[in-house]
Amino acid sequence: MERGPRALNTSELLAILLRTGIAGASAVEVGHQLLRHFGSLEGVARAPLQQLVEVRGIGRDKAALLKAAFELAARLTEEKRRATPMLDTPESVALLLREEMSLLETERFFVLLLDARRRLIRVEEIGRGLLDSVLVHPREVFRPALIGGAHSIVVAHNHPSGDPMPSDADVRTTRDLIRAGQLLKIELLDHIIIGRPSTDRPRDFCSLKELGQFYS
Repeated sequence: MERGPRALNTSELLAILLRTGIAGASAVEVGHQLLRHFGSLEGVARAPLQQLVEVRGIGRDKAALLKAAFELAARLTEEKRRATPMLDTPESVALLLREEMSLLETERFFVLLLDARRRLIRVEEIGRGLLDSVLVHPREVFRPALIGGAHSIVVAHNHPSGDPMPSDADVRTTRDLIRAGQLLKIELLDHIIIGRPSTDRPRDFCSLKELGQFYS
């Protein structure tokens, strides 16, 4: 109350949600246990409800409370997305999508519809794949752009492995979309891949345009 939530560490924030610990342990200790068990806050967020329930001190009610808290965070991200931001850099696209996409366990493919000023009209999810691949066709990508009156588009997908570098299939898909956009007069501005940061790779995304892959 005196210093605000930013002054608390992750275990302490979890403790506020959990409120009480198990016999002989404080809620903060249960928060520590959660982080140790799943490795990180991201691991806790990704954990299925049943795995949370199996952690000592986390019953069904507390597991449901945790899942609800993470869902509220995801919905807050969705509200921010609707604020029509300007998406004129790879960093701005990554900032918009990072929180939602970094937690996904399978690849998903999104198209971002932009107006003539490169402001977001809306985001459409157009493909879901397996652990390490997702297949999309140009008609699926450009259909919402045509219906929504988009001036240009950016496409984005995630790599659950955490490594954002493009595969050969990612490069081929990008070039197919560039050619389709040229025919339809809807420019593909970039293809962003979202991963996760690591000690040797602090940047958690890549831009195929920055990598020099934007030629048809």
